[in-house]
Amino acid sequence: MTTGLHPGGTPQDPPPTRSQPLPGQAPIGIGALPDNRPRSSVITARAAASFEPVGRSVATARSFVRDTLQGWGFADIVDDAVVLTSELVTNAVVHAGTAADVLCLRTDEGVRVEVADHYPEREIPLQGSPATMGSPDREGGRGLQLCAALAGRWGVEYTPTYKQVWFQLTLPDRPVGARAAGPSLPTDLLPLADGRVRVAVIQIDRKGSISAWNEDAEELFGHTAAQVIGEPLTEFTAWPHTPGTSTGVAEALQLSRWEGSYGIRGADGRVTPVYASHLRVRDAGGEPSTVCLLVRDHERAVLQTPSRGPAPDAAGSAEGRHADPFEVFIGSPAPDDLDGLLQRTVERARDMLDGDSAFLLLATDDETELEVRASTGLPSARQRFARVPVEAGPGRYGSARMPAVHEDLVAVPGAVPLLSGTGMRSVVTVPLKVEGRLTGSLGVAAEGPGRYSNEEALRLQFAADRIALAVESARLGELERLRRGSLSFLVEASDLLAGTLDRDQTLALMAQMTVPTLATWCAVYTIADQSSDPYLSYVLHEDEEFIDGIKSLLSKIPPPDPVPTPGARVWAAPAEAAHQAALRTSMRNLGLDEPTRRVSAGIGTTLATASAVGGETVVLPLVARNRVIGMLTLGKPTDEHFRQEILELAEDLSRRAALALDNARLYSERTAISQSLQRSLLPPDLPLIEGVEVEVIYRAAGEGNEVGGDFYDLFPIRDGVYGFAIGDVCGTGPEAAAVTGLARHALRLLAREGFSGPAVLQRLNSAILDEGARSRFLTLLYGELWPQEDGSAKLRVVCAGHPLPLRLRQDGTVEPAADPQPLLGVMEDLELYEQTVTLDPGDVLLCVTDGVTERREGTRMLGDDGLADVLTTCTGLTAGAVAARVMRAVERFASDAPSDDMAILAMRVPGLQKD
Repeated sequence: MTTGLHPGGTPQDPPPTRSQPLPGQAPIGIGALPDNRPRSSVITARAAASFEPVGRSVATARSFVRDTLQGWGFADIVDDAVVLTSELVTNAVVHAGTAADVLCLRTDEGVRVEVADHYPEREIPLQGSPATMGSPDREGGRGLQLCAALAGRWGVEYTPTYKQVWFQLTLPDRPVGARAAGPSLPTDLLPLADGRVRVAVIQIDRKGSISAWNEDAEELFGHTAAQVIGEPLTEFTAWPHTPGTSTGVAEALQLSRWEGSYGIRGADGRVTPVYASHLRVRDAGGEPSTVCLLVRDHERAVLQTPSRGPAPDAAGSAEGRHADPFEVFIGSPAPDDLDGLLQRTVERARDMLDGDSAFLLLATDDETELEVRASTGLPSARQRFARVPVEAGPGRYGSARMPAVHEDLVAVPGAVPLLSGTGMRSVVTVPLKVEGRLTGSLGVAAEGPGRYSNEEALRLQFAADRIALAVESARLGELERLRRGSLSFLVEASDLLAGTLDRDQTLALMAQMTVPTLATWCAVYTIADQSSDPYLSYVLHEDEEFIDGIKSLLSKIPPPDPVPTPGARVWAAPAEAAHQAALRTSMRNLGLDEPTRRVSAGIGTTLATASAVGGETVVLPLVARNRVIGMLTLGKPTDEHFRQEILELAEDLSRRAALALDNARLYSERTAISQSLQRSLLPPDLPLIEGVEVEVIYRAAGEGNEVGGDFYDLFPIRDGVYGFAIGDVCGTGPEAAAVTGLARHALRLLAREGFSGPAVLQRLNSAILDEGARSRFLTLLYGELWPQEDGSAKLRVVCAGHPLPLRLRQDGTVEPAADPQPLLGVMEDLELYEQTVTLDPGDVLLCVTDGVTERREGTRMLGDDGLADVLTTCTGLTAGAVAARVMRAVERFASDAPSDDMAILAMRVPGLQKD
């Protein structure tokens, strides 16, 4: 690393920061607020450094920015600046693989930091092209998102040979009034000072020579102004190096602000301990100088700035003996959320051991697996929610229950599975334990071998012990919130699943409840029976554009095995198939496939689909009534994993969904059987009767019912003679349907045997009574119809307890066409008779069940008179129009849905057609 620190307004040949475009090349800026450096800002200090393209440079860059901003007195924005610098330098030295230039500029508006890389032959983005930002949950590609979130202004400047990202942080507004205050104290507790406190004011020029020396300085040290002006301050100072730093007086005079203790040699040769506060300033001409205020050391309270928080060495200093070790390590204030606490922990652990990466894993409740919850400096694939076993199985996490130091992972491959393929060579890991129980593991790694020893392990273990309880408390709090949310989610899911018995709708609900709440995409496989193979029934992705691609991909690979073992199991086939599809597409795009095949228009879709299903995929069995009826497949995009809590929630959902799906299946099967049986009770297509128009309207009450207690029939008996019937069985359900079937089939059989109408109904009455306890009484209108050559029609009817048929004449009069007689299924001996009716051309015979005449609205009922009034308006209408008008009148009579079955049979004699 090379650095240059230049207080003042004029830089002293700092390293190039690539902030200017190449000759003939204008920079192109993108970002939240694309802008060049504001012309109105006055630069008051610069600090520049260049860092080599190695992993350790990231930590060095963080230290450089932190030291620079703390030296300028900008502690309020140090953390944000360090986070942003770390991300941008990581992009340069790790991802781009080039050196990084960092320039810090202090202005009257705040601090501006510029980070430039040297990537060769960079493609310049088109002006106005949208900047694509990665997921904030990934390690790489989130630098611009952080800039947008933390910086007041930021931007990106491109040329073919470099990219520079800059951000500007504004100092927070401080309220007017006291910066610090203490309570009123008794006199004996006030700091000790002489009768008169003398403050020496010394000014040092750019070269480090004394340019001003006030009277108090003469009184304190015995040197007159004439004796010291022009002399270097170093000639009069006794400078003990501050423990832990290498800063000398010359370096301290170059900093924007410094405060501390040293000594001044007086005229008598004695050293006077002083407490000093240095401030770097510049005059109107831009010439820098340093103003030094000095008091005797025991009077330091006059100048000493009150502490704003624990000092870095507070854990070992006299003033810090009572400091909270957790706050010392994690910083204050501590993050409120678990993810923020874990991320702060890994970053502090990495900085504490000067590592290139760090990671923190949390243990599952049974301590069998560790789940990655935070990392820094590692590829995104090693980030959140990846799981490794602790003690058994392939890829296990060795030595998780005790501190471990690996000097070279090349010699012990697989010792820390998380670091495989990352280039890390040495690592130190320590457990997080609460009351003797393993709750997690914290590790720091470096690219070079032999970087860590037992001393670093002890330091890291000390830090882990300080934070273990806080992490476990935050984890339990998060788990409690997640469980409360899970219970609410499951209650809502159960309500939705219980609200439907439709199989297709149940499949859709299953997928919609999991995407995007639990997974990015979902596929449901169903199994019809034990001998059938799983069938891909439903696919859903949070982005609808990917659904067809995923469905096509899954249809080309064998479905997962229908294993009844509960719990989620990883299914690698979709990710492997996606990888192969993407590879083939890329080869075709590069022209490496058969030359005769052209690249399809779906390359983007194939690659996008591969990315969409390239992450972790799990399968949960759908088990209901001790049988696997399907599989619920959940997936994540590339480099993403499922949380254990999410998988447990998905398992609970799969049990509820399986039962709902099986209920829908049973309901669908039984509904299909019921509807098939019901359709067998209805007559086939009505026969065409020459000279007579016939229309039937049938409405069964109840959802899913096609046949109820009402029935009708029209059938040929012999040449030129037709039988018709309309009836109503008492009650509903299967018992009523059984009597309906008995009546319809008995009527046809007996009528075709030549029995008269009364004889047919008497034998049907006996058959109904023979049913015993299953018998139901029946109202029935039965008749026989003979079309006549003169255009009329002759009818013989028997009305057994049924609403009377109505006859509509051409003049609009309506009259009953039969007399009432006893109903069937009640008495054994019936005395029935038939009546003859002649329908003249234009006449209509209307037959209905009591569902029509008993239609109610409150206390009102349509009744026989109301039906007759409707029929009087149907003069001249066809049979179909008459039936339709009657049905509309019935429906409009009441606002509620009909609660009884309804059947309408209309017959009209149109008369002879004239040529």
